[in-house]
Amino acid sequence: MDLVNSLNDRLLFAVPKKGRLHQACLDLLHGSDIQFHRHSRLDIALVKNLPIALVFLPAADIPTFVGEGRVDLGITGRDQVAEHEVETPPTETTGVEEILDLDFGKCSLQVQVPQKGTIQTPEDLIGKNIVTSFTKLAEQYFARLESKSENGGLTNGDGKPKLLTKIKYVGGSVEAACALGVADGIVDLVESGETMRAAGLKAISTVVETTAILIKSRNPSNPKLVELIASRIRGVITAQKYVLCTYNIERPKLEAASKITPGKRAPTVTSLEEENWVAVNAMVERKNIAVVMDQLTDVGACDILVMKIENSRTG
Repeated sequence: MDLVNSLNDRLLFAVPKKGRLHQACLDLLHGSDIQFHRHSRLDIALVKNLPIALVFLPAADIPTFVGEGRVDLGITGRDQVAEHEVETPPTETTGVEEILDLDFGKCSLQVQVPQKGTIQTPEDLIGKNIVTSFTKLAEQYFARLESKSENGGLTNGDGKPKLLTKIKYVGGSVEAACALGVADGIVDLVESGETMRAAGLKAISTVVETTAILIKSRNPSNPKLVELIASRIRGVITAQKYVLCTYNIERPKLEAASKITPGKRAPTVTSLEEENWVAVNAMVERKNIAVVMDQLTDVGACDILVMKIENSRTG
């Protein structure tokens, strides 16, 4: 009862309790200075330095809780939001709003079939057995395929599509379904593709491209606090994505160097004590920094340094 009472004035923030997004979410919360201690076996943790309570839920359930306004904020996959919205389309008062793409957890929801089988296209699976944990997205996908087939698609008495393709739900180990003879094909998430290939499968179509996203309810209890959290998280993501590059260069060569390091808005240029020389600071995408350093060297930059950004607030 004490825990329930302590939630009354707190913004509720749902995060995945396990799975592929869990650790990245914890790192994001830590970087955003959202301080909490999660007691073992408890799926609710009170934040120490902000009026927030973290609620640890299965990623698949988070769009439902946020969409119904049971919690204010959540982190889940775009695939989970899409699956939820097929079954429960958003209205003016229900459903989720995407605040921010978190730029991790990237993967694809794909139609996969045995590598050595005769099935080569998604159309070849019409009327056959499909196993997936994303039944609503799979049903929607094959309904569209069937509507374009020769029979033009069938409907039930309520006007909804009547699928020839049989979609069966399996919560885990979906990739084993074909080998066990349960399915002719599967619809499953693919990150690197190693698990798929190890199971003797190949992808023949993509249903949804997905990544982790920050979502909010239509009517959060504390909109200002939602904006604060979003701003902090955005700053952490920017810091993870960029590094600060500094270098010295002769002023006549500055224009060429600035094209290489334009920065987020513009590079910061400071005159040095040595005549005709300047120091330049600019944010550079981490993934490109080695190439950028090579290009700067080619145009005459020297004393090039790269520094990690711990956090940020940028436009």
